[in-house]
Amino acid sequence: MGHHADVACVFCQIVAGEAPAHLVWDDDVAVGFLDVRPLFPGHVLLVPRSHVVTLADLPVDQVGPLFERARLLSAAMPAALGAQGSFVAMNNTVSQSVPHLHVHVVPRTKGDGLRGFFWPRTAYDDEAHAADVASRLREAVGPTARS
Repeated sequence: MGHHADVACVFCQIVAGEAPAHLVWDDDVAVGFLDVRPLFPGHVLLVPRSHVVTLADLPVDQVGPLFERARLLSAAMPAALGAQGSFVAMNNTVSQSVPHLHVHVVPRTKGDGLRGFFWPRTAYDDEAHAADVASRLREAVGPTARS
């Protein structure tokens, strides 16, 4: 589609289907997949197909479409996961573990222990657990998600 990719970037590899991930969203604008080190099960990383590093690098006409998808994912979390709400955030450069813009969409529940910026990370029990969570999110988001 003429999207710029960085062959060394793991998120570009996921977008291209060359690296494994539990996909939750996949269309011409963005790809969403489970974070392998989630704050909570269902923690999604939503990335633009084109390789840009920070939000400031994202062309303005792509900001709305990217966030429309973040909005859909955040809305799906209570239904999919029994969450009470969600947390949507981006790190730009600092604490940005992969230099490809990504929106964190994280399910939240009152008393879940997420406070400030000292966040514990968890793990999926196994690949089947991760696959199940991805499947529930895909189903809640709707028909444009891809398995």
